[in-house]
Amino acid sequence: MGRAFEFRKARKFKRWGNMARVFTRLGREIEMAVKAGGADPSANSKLRLLIQTARSENMPKENVERAIKRAISKDTADYKEVIYEGYAPHGIALVIETATDNPTRTVANVRSYFTKCGGSLGTTGMTTFLFEHQCNFVVAKKENLQMEDLELELIDYGVEDCFEEDGDIQIFAPFATFGPIQKYLEENNFEIKSFKFDRIPNDLKELSEDEQKDVEKLIDKLEEDDDVVNVFHNMKS
Repeated sequence: MGRAFEFRKARKFKRWGNMARVFTRLGREIEMAVKAGGADPSANSKLRLLIQTARSENMPKENVERAIKRAISKDTADYKEVIYEGYAPHGIALVIETATDNPTRTVANVRSYFTKCGGSLGTTGMTTFLFEHQCNFVVAKKENLQMEDLELELIDYGVEDCFEEDGDIQIFAPFATFGPIQKYLEENNFEIKSFKFDRIPNDLKELSEDEQKDVEKLIDKLEEDDDVVNVFHNMKS
């Protein structure tokens, strides 16, 4: 198992916070997917995967349906994906992914968190190069499936890690291969339970316990913001 697996096991930040926050942010992603590709899951691959992910997170069906209806309404807010970059205290690199209907509000909030916690909000490209952008699929394992055969099939798609965990199959690959891998899995009748995008740090920076607390204070503030979807860092936990 490779670096992505080790990083995922080692890092200790809250993915999306409590369940209500998970549903809110999944709803925003569903709205953005509908506006980008339409409300028909059979014709919108991103929406199709988000609905599956919502099921895996136990998001009620009516919440999903409301998000789709909001997206096709002319009066709904227009959410956009905006990425912010900067450094936390002690030189820890951060990449913050947001979904916002008001970038002016969001950047003001993000900047205030950095200022209050002794960090510095930077410019585009300041820290993203320190991370490898990856996609991750969680797939139900088929009966009698040989993992070695699947791994050999997926090598041609650039998959870097493929392993069984808790009865499911975890697949990690470069972000650019997301579409072809999704197509392969669906065409071969694999049940995709969920997906997400990760930013895996190329190197991890080790801090003292007190220094880690300084960084975690900023990460916690960022993750508490309703506009923030993901916070990635290169601190060794």
